[in-house]
Amino acid sequence: MQLLGNKQRVGPARGRREMVITAVAVPSKPPTSRAAKRNKVEIIKEKSDYLRHPLMEELVNEKSFISEDAVQLMKFHGSYQQDHREKRAFGQGKFYQFMMRTRQPAGLVTNQLYLVMDELADKYGNGTLRLTTRQAYQLHGVLKQDLKTVFSSVIKNMGSTLAACGDVNRNVMGPAAPYKNRPEYVLAQQYANDIADLLAPQSGAYYDVWLDGEKFVSVYKESAKVTADRAFNGFGTNFDNSPEPIYGAQFLPRKFKVAVTVPGDNSVDLLTNDIGVVVMTDDKGELQGFNLLVGGGMGRTHRNEATFPRLADPLGYVDKDDIFHAIKAIVATQRDYGRRDDRKQARLKYLVHEWGIDKFRSVVEQYFGKKMQPFGTLPAWKYEDYLGWHEQGDGKLFYGVYIQNGRLKGEVKKALRNVIERYELPVTLSANQNIILREVDPAWKDDIQATLEAAGLADVVDLTNIDRLSMACPALPLCGLAIGEAERGLPDVNRRVLALLERVGLGDEPITMRMTGCPNGCARPYTAELGFVADGPNSYQLWLGGSPNQTRLAKVYKERMKLRELEDTLEPLFAAYKARHNPGEAFGDFVARVGFMALRSYAAGYVPAEKLGSLPQVSIDEVTFRALEELANKEGKTITHVASEKLQELSGVGQ
Repeated sequence: MQLLGNKQRVGPARGRREMVITAVAVPSKPPTSRAAKRNKVEIIKEKSDYLRHPLMEELVNEKSFISEDAVQLMKFHGSYQQDHREKRAFGQGKFYQFMMRTRQPAGLVTNQLYLVMDELADKYGNGTLRLTTRQAYQLHGVLKQDLKTVFSSVIKNMGSTLAACGDVNRNVMGPAAPYKNRPEYVLAQQYANDIADLLAPQSGAYYDVWLDGEKFVSVYKESAKVTADRAFNGFGTNFDNSPEPIYGAQFLPRKFKVAVTVPGDNSVDLLTNDIGVVVMTDDKGELQGFNLLVGGGMGRTHRNEATFPRLADPLGYVDKDDIFHAIKAIVATQRDYGRRDDRKQARLKYLVHEWGIDKFRSVVEQYFGKKMQPFGTLPAWKYEDYLGWHEQGDGKLFYGVYIQNGRLKGEVKKALRNVIERYELPVTLSANQNIILREVDPAWKDDIQATLEAAGLADVVDLTNIDRLSMACPALPLCGLAIGEAERGLPDVNRRVLALLERVGLGDEPITMRMTGCPNGCARPYTAELGFVADGPNSYQLWLGGSPNQTRLAKVYKERMKLRELEDTLEPLFAAYKARHNPGEAFGDFVARVGFMALRSYAAGYVPAEKLGSLPQVSIDEVTFRALEELANKEGKTITHVASEKLQELSGVGQ
């Protein structure tokens, strides 16, 4: 393992006890059981002069694309090179274009930036804006020759794309509700921004690439404490005299994700992040400190059991003045011990899984300089989406607007710009691909709602629960990893699922549903009650049993389900839920309670109502009929279902 720090004796820092650090980043034996080696992306990063070359040269040549080495660096700047598969011309090869992703801590967007993004989408993109599951924008369809114009326009209008992708900390999430009278929400949004600043790349390469080194003076200044705590190197978290004090020339082994929230509010899917931060206040709303969780993540690979989704574990509690030091300590642990040989095993979740939380904590504490305090007590988590009208707490309103799968386009995009521009509204992007209009004067409410409804944007009271609780990643035709539909496919799946629910008598039952075009899990399907993960054209792996508040992982119920099999697969499950669930029990909780064996047994004998008239008739005596009737009532099944099961058992059919 390469040397990442020198031996040093550290004197006491104010409020932090004296410790002797002996090259904590250079263990006497490799930190894992495998010999240390590096994958090709590590070499590209090392040779890039902190993310400059060969990207700067590639951007100014005459080609419509950039090289693979430049592609890897481009991610750190907030962009992916893509191939529009449906625009390829015969014999012309790939149709190259770029997706740009922004950095919007806690999803906060100024009025100025919103209008600029809207204009850029029309002028240089594909005419649409995509709201992501991490509270940022994605702008698709940008051609290479327009990249500098688009990036510089974002930067000069108080936006950023820096570290929106790549092996760094990405956009920091926060609860989207703009409550002014609830200090914990204000604090969560503030610290989401501060942590984003703390972990932002520092070398200046971003401005060299996109502003040609031009000095850009921003009115925004990061917190003085962020600056001081980033520079502090009492316990081996930093590289001395490096342009990247936290990351060094190698940056992190893989992507890194952080979310901040308040006790009880799981609107950000906290447990799916590398670090989860929970703001802890006293009864007066005064900040006391933070609970920290580590080791969450969604990405996996089909048929590779060494890869898996994972929920974060509680790590401990830190006082308010120590939060930035604690974050740095966790990042440094992943930086120095995370795997750099195999990118499929490079996320923090695999390090926590391999070591266990106690060993992980002990190493973090070496970089932190003190012991973590015990994890604080929290209330039960609840999913929130903040759709509809709400009081901000200062006399103004906010309005949560549902955007199907986060795609702003056509009349919807025009109507939103209309009201946002007319009333000079700032907005917040939510973790569920929706948008919140902030700072609304009550006198504007009727006009805003009428304008949006005229464009086809339904108010929350008119939404189906299935639509409200579902989301999908972009997938085809642009994402290079997609092997199936998601954004374009989910609306039809939603309609079919709703029809099924109504058929079995459940009506518009609230079920959290998510779909992705590959197993990387950007729309977080592995915490959904019902998750569809593409494994080929019109084919999905079916995940069941996540919880409505996203605190339990789903499991694979069916390895491969063709879309044409959707009704046959799901109807027995919904029928079982209707017959057997406890009062108030959600679908995902029911699945987790009864288990897959019981569900598969139920499905094996299930007979859809529409098939009853076409089945062969069998006569039985009244005593047998009454026995079947009693058993059916006891098990929550139809008589036909019970009879079918018993006959299958006797005949061996289906075994």
